[in-house]
Amino acid sequence: MSAVNYYTKEGLQKLKDELAHLKTKGRSDMAKQIAEARDKGDLSENAEYDAAKDAQGLLELKISKLEAVVGNARVIDESSLDTSKVGILSTVTIKNKKNGMQVKYMLVAEEEADLKLNKISIKSPIGSGLLGLKEGDTAKIKVPAGEMEFEIVNIAY
Repeated sequence: MSAVNYYTKEGLQKLKDELAHLKTKGRSDMAKQIAEARDKGDLSENAEYDAAKDAQGLLELKISKLEAVVGNARVIDESSLDTSKVGILSTVTIKNKKNGMQVKYMLVAEEEADLKLNKISIKSPIGSGLLGLKEGDTAKIKVPAGEMEFEIVNIAY
């Protein structure tokens, strides 16, 4: 059984929309590709048919995984969050102790992470290293480039 993951309402709806799209349009498009490839002759020597069947298998695998994620998803009750420490949905301002640079991140579930929007996963090295800390705390986080120290400047929800 998969672990329970927590999402915002918008994040969970996005996953459900993607799943619905894959089940309807995705499967329909795949069936058309297989039919077109089948019409091109002998299936034993038809690379296009084999490729379409492989793609169909990958699509079904993706649908299956997404169904498991949605099945184990829970919407976060924002009113019950502890706002005194870093947790999921926290917007955290951190300061790199080495160079003084400040960055603001929102901690979200893995599937909602988007670095362009400054949303990082709670399972990422930085995200998991900040969980449970309070303003003023220092986090020593192991990243691929080594160990970095960050000070928690601000926590908001």
